Amino acid sequence: MEATNIRVVTIGRADKLDDVNGREEDCFRSFNSCPGGHRTDADAGAGKKKEIKITWLGHSAFEIVSPSGTDIIIDPFLTKNPATPTELKDLAHYHPAYVLVTHSHGDHLGDAIELAKMSKAKLVCVAMLEAFKKGELPRELFEGVNVGDVVKAGDVKIHVVPAMHSSEPSGRPVGYVLEFADGRSVYHEGDTWIFGDMALIQEFYHPNIILMPVGAVADGQMPQMAWLAVTRYFKPEVVIPMHYGALPGSSTEEDLRKVFGKDPRVVFMKPGETKSF
Repeated sequence: MEATNIRVVTIGRADKLDDVNGREEDCFRSFNSCPGGHRTDADAGAGKKKEIKITWLGHSAFEIVSPSGTDIIIDPFLTKNPATPTELKDLAHYHPAYVLVTHSHGDHLGDAIELAKMSKAKLVCVAMLEAFKKGELPRELFEGVNVGDVVKAGDVKIHVVPAMHSSEPSGRPVGYVLEFADGRSVYHEGDTWIFGDMALIQEFYHPNIILMPVGAVADGQMPQMAWLAVTRYFKPEVVIPMHYGALPGSSTEEDLRKVFGKDPRVVFMKPGETKSF
């Protein structure tokens, strides 16, 4: 498959996309999947694998710290999130370099604008003009993206991928694949139903860790369909359920365990818990 017209957005330094045919380092496919590519121990640093730290903040909110320390927060619905521990509702607790938002619904956009203003972090998302105007977000803190874009955020490449949902009052829903320097990747699905192009996300980015939305049914999601999407299209090492246990009508952990069984790849987290991978 030939890829053309790929836009790479660089934050913090000047880079360019040298080869729009998808064969160089900045192509939308990670190095491991490019023709003739393979990762050796030397490529990964030839030493002990460094850790990716993932903290679940409740619902779809996560803080992810790369092996080199790049701090990224996704969907920071915090101050009004019933599942977020009290001590983590204080936005002053966070010092992200980048804030990612999957869509403009309040349980995902949440405190993103205020957090970006407080921490001077770049807000990376599809343009949500009504929300930005209301929040008075300074233009220099906003990095607009669309499906297919790649944002270079320190040692992390942020790939913007589709999602099947809505995004009132503005914007469009997306997911994010965070690709790390050692070739591993984390896929935050956002809010989504199963869709056929998940096969391309697997082909291009082969996520090792999937943050999987599992409810509520009122949002067009259900655990059975979320699990079908993972088992049909992906080959992850770890699956972390999210988007449950916070809002009325959402799934419980007991509900989810009945669907996932004892699959060892499924890792349940508690809000406020940090795990290293």
